[in-house]
Amino acid sequence: MRFMLKVTMPVETGNALARKGTLGSTLNTILQDLKPEAVYFTEIGGQRTAFIVLDMTDTSQIPAIAEPFFIALQASVEFHAVMLPSDLEKAGPSIEAAAKKYG
Repeated sequence: MRFMLKVTMPVETGNALARKGTLGSTLNTILQDLKPEAVYFTEIGGQRTAFIVLDMTDTSQIPAIAEPFFIALQASVEFHAVMLPSDLEKAGPSIEAAAKKYG
């Protein structure tokens, strides 16, 4: 199942890693292990934030995915199940059924 992770690190942690010259290499190491489909960097609320799209086959993978961000970056991590347009198309009949039953 495809998930989008929102990874947000505290400013102080990011600054300390940037001063040491290890922010980029730390992120690269984690991302190489995850092999994500896509990664986007931005800021949210003044904090360094990454959106990472990856495929997860079992929820038991959550700790292996989240812990490197917790430990290395002191980051908060959110997991959000996401769909491609083709996934949404497949879901059409169940959406219509729910609309008829509950609408």
